[in-house]
Amino acid sequence: MDAGFAADHGVRTGSTIPVEFPGGRRTGLTVGALTDMESGEGFGVRGGLFLGIAAVEEYVPGGQDSALYVNAADGTGADELRDRLETTLDPYPQVQVRDQADYKDLVHDQIAVLLYLVYALLGLAIIIAVLGVVNTLTLSVVERTREIGLLRAIGLSRRQLRRMIRLEAVVIAVFGAVLGLGLGLVWGVCMHRVLALEGMTALVIPWGTVLTVVTGAAVVGVVAALLPALRASRMNVLEAIAHE
Repeated sequence: MDAGFAADHGVRTGSTIPVEFPGGRRTGLTVGALTDMESGEGFGVRGGLFLGIAAVEEYVPGGQDSALYVNAADGTGADELRDRLETTLDPYPQVQVRDQADYKDLVHDQIAVLLYLVYALLGLAIIIAVLGVVNTLTLSVVERTREIGLLRAIGLSRRQLRRMIRLEAVVIAVFGAVLGLGLGLVWGVCMHRVLALEGMTALVIPWGTVLTVVTGAAVVGVVAALLPALRASRMNVLEAIAHE
């Protein structure tokens, strides 16, 4: 078992500990060695507990292996070994042959599902944000009707007015995107610090995606400002000035 786990439970090499197997069978097993493998790197459970195959076969008869690791014989290439394994396991469709690259792809696909869910939620948030910006600008135009009329009266053109409202929308959208990205990066780094305890030490910040999000936020701001800007530019100047 793991040396740290043994120290926490007052166990040392040669100690006999009670073990209960699935099905209710119990026995006492002797600790033969201590290791520093906390999780067994895929083999053990939490605490790095290892049992001999003979003990498992005796107390858990009929159990199935969840994974079987194979070493290639001297002179046998990886491709040749894979072909032989797939041929041998062809009658067992429930068994899959994977090398290290395949296992990485499997983990990648599992994480990708979570990322797709996050992207779907992000898309929904963008739709809500667009509606929020449209409502904010529409109310802003209504509340500033008289000011807009005065600006038009002193020479502000329709084109300049539409540009002013679009810029206002871009500022709102980009500010929200930058604030969200900043909080997201902080949260991501904190999550990485936690995952680093499990061995995931690599930290990569997708700067390309970050820049894409900021650019997309600016585009969203322009799109959201189209209707409010069009409405403001079509106001009658005299009626807008007389508006209370």
